[in-house]
Amino acid sequence: MDLDSWNTVPHVGGKGAHGGYCGPAVKPIALNMVAECARNPEVGVPISGIGGISDWRDTAEFLLMGATGVQVCTAAMHHGFRIVEDMIDGLNDYLDEKGLSSVAELVGQTVPRYSDWGNLDLNYKVVARINRDVCINCNKCHIACEDTSHQCIDMLTDPSGSYLEVVEEDCVGCNLCSIVCPVDGAIDMVELVPEQEPVTWNERQSAIAMLQSVRDQSTKEAIS
Repeated sequence: MDLDSWNTVPHVGGKGAHGGYCGPAVKPIALNMVAECARNPEVGVPISGIGGISDWRDTAEFLLMGATGVQVCTAAMHHGFRIVEDMIDGLNDYLDEKGLSSVAELVGQTVPRYSDWGNLDLNYKVVARINRDVCINCNKCHIACEDTSHQCIDMLTDPSGSYLEVVEEDCVGCNLCSIVCPVDGAIDMVELVPEQEPVTWNERQSAIAMLQSVRDQSTKEAIS
């Protein structure tokens, strides 16, 4: 919206309408759609990835998620067809780094690791740790955690001055502090050794349903 005229941006003769949407913003959605097709056993045709592909890294991600080819539009509109050569050069360097001879060896490598949230381990534990040697004490992580997350970053002091420290038992590994941190390497997300056996939401729900079924059966037998 134009905040002066209150008209739509863009507009045609003073009127606007809903249009299409493309570019980097749609990439997560497009990757999800490609992955859903790739892990569906009923999909037996080649998958073409499209949506937000801007460089060779994006191309590699779509290949890893199961695409056998990609389409590029918005990036070519912005930068011209030279972007195709940049993508080819970048992919060649990436393949050499990984010791691979063909992009075909990338296709679908991430698909087995892509699942529904109900299959994720509820006891998996990752916490944030602040590197005091790198931290500039801007306090952005503390503010973000305190105001909108789990209030698990304390502001402390010692003879050398003030510093920030994560209360690990309260940290849920949401990664918000790392996202808002302006300094690379100041906050690491660290995987902890699990204290409990892995269990998923689906497994827990199944166990609860089974327990309820046993209780219902016991109640029926008691009544009869």
